[in-house]
Amino acid sequence: MPYDAIIVGGGACGLMCAAQAGLLGKKTLVIERNDKPGAKILISGGGRCNFTNLYTSPENFVSENPKFLNAVFSQWTVADTEQFFEQFGDIRGQEKTLGQLFPISNKAKDIVATFSKLLFDTGQDIWLQTELKQVQKTESGFSLQVLREGKEMTLTCPKLVMASGGLPVAKLGASDIALRIAKQWDLQVLPTAPALVPLTITGKDADWYASLAGNAVFARVYNEKISFEENILFTHWGLSGPAILQISSYWKAGEQFTIDLLPKFKLDELIKAERNAGGKRTIGQLLNDHFTRKMVDALAKYLPTSLKIASLSKADAKLVVDTIHQFKVKPAGDKGYDKAEVMRGGVSTAELNPKTLEAKKVPGLYFGGEAVDITGWLGGYNFQWAWAAGYAIAQDI
Repeated sequence: MPYDAIIVGGGACGLMCAAQAGLLGKKTLVIERNDKPGAKILISGGGRCNFTNLYTSPENFVSENPKFLNAVFSQWTVADTEQFFEQFGDIRGQEKTLGQLFPISNKAKDIVATFSKLLFDTGQDIWLQTELKQVQKTESGFSLQVLREGKEMTLTCPKLVMASGGLPVAKLGASDIALRIAKQWDLQVLPTAPALVPLTITGKDADWYASLAGNAVFARVYNEKISFEENILFTHWGLSGPAILQISSYWKAGEQFTIDLLPKFKLDELIKAERNAGGKRTIGQLLNDHFTRKMVDALAKYLPTSLKIASLSKADAKLVVDTIHQFKVKPAGDKGYDKAEVMRGGVSTAELNPKTLEAKKVPGLYFGGEAVDITGWLGGYNFQWAWAAGYAIAQDI
């Protein structure tokens, strides 16, 4: 059976690419290492799958060139994503928070089932437990060596789509095959690192963070590049929670960032109001209005929590305000690819046609999804990029 294209990777980008190619009357083969398609889709959002974000724009992505996304997002919008899943999967989205859309059913498997049915209906093939070993360019396209259920075989195709994802979550078949294929043809690959990943604290402060394990605080986490207002979560090994995962994409080892532990209030104004009321309460009692007892007890390491507000000196008041609103954090590292949601870095956008995602140096070779130097924020943005990339590639194959 001659294929119009072979798609490496049965994740979000690969499945959308095969589905859209099928709707255009093309015949594709998806090869997937796992024993089922959509492994990362199935675990995303705690098994609920935050499948897009209403506010998606290039500003929500980390890349050497976020504007590269304009050409892809102009072809496939958030509205297109909503319409696609409603039409082919009877899936309607509901917004949970900050534009995040989840299926009303709260079941990620409904998203995967939409693709399984569409691939079947349009006659696309999908081979599971199949691994790409190497690729050669031929006069008519590409020759692939694959390992399928322990047997080596050769496949040929005129067009090849690398939608094999990145390095996070090895137990789900993560692989650097797309990066290796890119390097094989001297395409620039930007340095990769875990992103949307919890951060670790070691050294003299480690016990302090561990003592707060399980405590969540709504905070503003920021550095000179970006700012996020969401929950942070203290853990036995450091920090997690949405705001920490977000800032991790903009953090490098050796850098510090700042946490405003009370972004909705101005502590100096609260202290002033307490003084005007007589200042009989202590700093600890004031902080108890906003934090758990455990958090206030821990802050006693840095602050005079037992001091009455009436007795607070200017220097002490400044210490309290600066500690709460400008809490400095210098992580030791991150929890690595196994705990990361995505990978940052990858195939440089400079190597790809922004409309089709075809490699400029290698006609017929396409890259989409996580393998490309485009990393979305937490909240459905990476899925929107994957769907849009799959669509754009399908229009060209």
